[in-house]
Amino acid sequence: MTATSDRLRAGRREWAGLAVLALPTLMVSLDTFVMLLALPHIGADLSADSTQQLWIMDIYGFMVGGFLITAGNLGDRFGRRKLLLIGGALFGVASVLAAYSTSPLMLIAARAALGIAGAALTPSTLSLITTMFRDPKQRASAIGIWAGCFTVGAIIGPLVGGIMLDRFWWGSVLLLGVPAMVLLLVFGPVLLPEYRNPAAGRLDLPSVALSLAAILPFIHGLKEIARNGWAPVPVAILAAAVVFGVVFARRQLRLTDPLLDLRLFTTRSLTITLGGMLMYTMLSGGTMVFVALYLQLVNGLSPLRSGLALAPGMAVAVISFQLSPLLARRIRPAYLFAGGLAVAVTGMLTFTLAGAGDGPALAILGFCLTSLGSGPLVSLGVNLVIDAVPPGKAGSAAGLAQTANECGYALGIALLGSVGAFAYRSQIPNGIPAETPASVAHAVSDSLATALAAVQALPDGPLRTALAAAARSSFVSGFHAVSILSAVLLAATAVLILLGLRHLPPIGRSE
Repeated sequence: MTATSDRLRAGRREWAGLAVLALPTLMVSLDTFVMLLALPHIGADLSADSTQQLWIMDIYGFMVGGFLITAGNLGDRFGRRKLLLIGGALFGVASVLAAYSTSPLMLIAARAALGIAGAALTPSTLSLITTMFRDPKQRASAIGIWAGCFTVGAIIGPLVGGIMLDRFWWGSVLLLGVPAMVLLLVFGPVLLPEYRNPAAGRLDLPSVALSLAAILPFIHGLKEIARNGWAPVPVAILAAAVVFGVVFARRQLRLTDPLLDLRLFTTRSLTITLGGMLMYTMLSGGTMVFVALYLQLVNGLSPLRSGLALAPGMAVAVISFQLSPLLARRIRPAYLFAGGLAVAVTGMLTFTLAGAGDGPALAILGFCLTSLGSGPLVSLGVNLVIDAVPPGKAGSAAGLAQTANECGYALGIALLGSVGAFAYRSQIPNGIPAETPASVAHAVSDSLATALAAVQALPDGPLRTALAAAARSSFVSGFHAVSILSAVLLAATAVLILLGLRHLPPIGRSE
């Protein structure tokens, strides 16, 4: 080991600092998953109608996605540690307000504040890792641990949330983040370095407004399309988002100190890696929704048992995140990413073997394979994105990477949800007997969830059994269509990465 590489290597203080950074990362992920279990209790206790419940769930993701680019830029300009601590304090306060909300509107407002705080936390943690870990091998391992924290939050969220909801009131699950944020505020100033870009100019507030006007309606429009199909209103919202996005881009090209430096996209490795991450998040996120529905509505598992069924896949993902940096020292990123996506494609194809009358084993196996293949691109892709930009723009790059993930997830639910719904509605008319009441036939034709709810009102007998079986079979047809489409697009993404990134050396080695 040379003297230069020895100076670059992080010591115990940096690794202790990484443990501090893992806390907010874990909490941002866990918050989403515990809310899935708490929502029915919230609806009953606060008398929240269906629209209010949707906003309680969605507003957090809207705010995180909308403010990521701005938050990353603020960290570069005013201090990454400072922004992290401010975000941690806001997250803790907003968690308390959310836990003790007395009305749906109060909870929605608190969740919006939580989303803004989450947007400040995520790029700050990632960009600080790049400051603390200057050795490429150590940085890859640190980012793998950071990425694994999102999956750990997904694993323990349903489990911890289910236990707490059995023993305490719904607000208790929203208080889980408070102790973590207290530890962040206590140890962060001691263990974490401060960094700001001394060459950064003034923050352009019109650019901030334009970015929000582009991202927030875009995510909202995609979510509405996923729920209600390609209706005129969500399509108009998407069109408005695109218009604001074009205006935002043109303004960035004219500014000396843009909020988002679009010239960064001329770097091939950054553009291809971001595109690959967007595609993987879109396809895996959208497919995961179908897996969860398959386990609950086709296999009849409870939400908690469904979460337990997904836990092996989440655990495999954590292992993949930790192994990927070790493999990256010997294998070029192009081959490692493409190999991981090939494993994920195998998982997608495994889903097509799961039938309406089968148990959950094939779905669990497919999910494990897709999770195993996620490690290289998800953990190391962020590393390549940040390496592709100057150190002073690491926060902006981190925000950009996370924005791609947020938009990819929303896009996947909308597009794959539409494909699955089209396949279901094309198949289901063949399975509805002629004697089915019109109101029941209409409900059965909409979705599997509405179909199973409608047939519960029918008396036990051949008609009820036939309708439930037809609905499950039609859903599985849609699940298979989504899985095949995802497998094809993931394979194409793997080929693009293989061709576009093959010039990059293994991480930690220069050529």
